[in-house]
Amino acid sequence: MSSFDNKAVALKYEGSDSAPVVVASGLGYMAQKIVEVAAENNIPVYEDTSLATVLSQFKLGREIPEELYQAVVEIYVYFLKFDPSLRMKEAVPDPIISPGPVQPDE
Repeated sequence: MSSFDNKAVALKYEGSDSAPVVVASGLGYMAQKIVEVAAENNIPVYEDTSLATVLSQFKLGREIPEELYQAVVEIYVYFLKFDPSLRMKEAVPDPIISPGPVQPDE
């Protein structure tokens, strides 16, 4: 599998938004960088090939469609269960969705 098969999508949700918004999306090297920046900033990364593929088709700044709300809510719930300390903060960090570990370019 080449590094261009990798995808990463970053979502952001603020109380004033009606839905999470796609704020970054990339393939290959860009996906690797998105995941690296997430790790450097303690932003959780969730691995889901299908969802990453679907979300990567949306333009930056676009709210996710209603059909994807349940899938994204399940990610936020997953992180709340995974790290109970997040419950004490104002909000769960917005996730990065990736199809799996991003391999560095060789």
